Amino acid sequence: MPDYEYVHKELQRSGTTLNLLWLEYCEQCSAAGELPYQLTQFKKHYRDYAVKVNATMHLNHKPGEIMQVDWAGDTATVIDTDTGEAIPAHVFVTSLPYSGYAYVEAFFLMNQECWIAAHVNAFRYYGGVAKILQCDNLKTGVISHGRNEVTLNKVYSEMAEYYGTAILPCRVRSPKDKAMVEGTVGVISNFIIGALRNRRFLSLHELNKAIFERLYAFNHKPFQKKDGSRATAFKEEKPFLSPLPERPFELSEWKIATVGPNYHISVDKQNYSVPYEYIKQKVDVRITKSTIEVFFDGNRICSHPRLYGRANQYSTTESHMPPNHQQYIQWNGERFKRWASKVGNNTKIVISAILSGYKVEQQGYKSCMGILKLADKYSAERLENACKKALTFTPRPSLKNIQAILSSGQDMPVVEEPPKSASSQYGFTRGDEYYRGRKN
Repeated sequence: MPDYEYVHKELQRSGTTLNLLWLEYCEQCSAAGELPYQLTQFKKHYRDYAVKVNATMHLNHKPGEIMQVDWAGDTATVIDTDTGEAIPAHVFVTSLPYSGYAYVEAFFLMNQECWIAAHVNAFRYYGGVAKILQCDNLKTGVISHGRNEVTLNKVYSEMAEYYGTAILPCRVRSPKDKAMVEGTVGVISNFIIGALRNRRFLSLHELNKAIFERLYAFNHKPFQKKDGSRATAFKEEKPFLSPLPERPFELSEWKIATVGPNYHISVDKQNYSVPYEYIKQKVDVRITKSTIEVFFDGNRICSHPRLYGRANQYSTTESHMPPNHQQYIQWNGERFKRWASKVGNNTKIVISAILSGYKVEQQGYKSCMGILKLADKYSAERLENACKKALTFTPRPSLKNIQAILSSGQDMPVVEEPPKSASSQYGFTRGDEYYRGRKN
């Protein structure tokens, strides 16, 4: 008997045929003094062997164990209301192998955002999560599938971790690994997409509404060879699904940023504070629609609500600031006014005028601090007098005005000189004693 394991293996090689392998087999038999099988028998025995080797094993799936996902090969169509152009819509299909219960939804794109959104919507439709996600080797799910290692897409892996499920990609070029979803894709193409081929849809929402109607009929259609339907089988399977988290997963984007000297990072022209210890360090930033999260060496070090609107806004957490900066941020307008009132009423008026002169009160803090610190250099009395004098010139004096008055002494009271004697009107005059003592 020929070694059909060897024959089967050799047939996988390019240029190898059964006729060629039969001739080699005849040469081996002749060398060994044995009688070979004829070509017809050689091929028959090989076909019997191949049927056994290539037999498809029946898999008894456990309830709630696997959810298989894929994009259908056929597309639906949406009509552009402005141009009349037919826009293809890609169809996402999932199936639970135990019950055969399916979920279908159409998207304009097959990108990362649509891939994640389709999974989130499918989990919501099922009301739970299977223990394993089985997908094809598309780039939105799997970056590389080597012999010894599988590298998953970071966002897809993050979504699976959030829902407490594991991703198990199919072997490369092995559609039998996900036969249920492959079969469901074919049935969906006929039962749903094919049935809608002659209808015109003017929006993706309208198309999906029609798909969901056909999907309901598909899941509730009676089985042909057994009692019940996919929907009734799913009732038995649903208790075995893991519960959904309180909030659905949010699609995120990852970026690398460098912490600036002002202990902030810039994301989409907005600024977010980071603990000052990480100044000049590179950090990973996870961006969602509502949140900015910052990671260093895989550990989350802070998070902020995401800012929208005008550029260059700042989200600053006080605990992220160095100690000397924290002292400064604790100042506010009321505290400056209380400090100024201890110096005098005129000083308080000047400080209030400066604070009210800016659109943002914090812009005036530096000037207020500078004015009140002048009391340490000149005295509180002189500062009060300087503010009184400055208010006679302008209703909102500046720091430079006050400094000029103090440095020139204009705040000092004018000292009146004593009246001059009559003799001083005529200059210096020698007395009579000078002349009496004069020698001739």
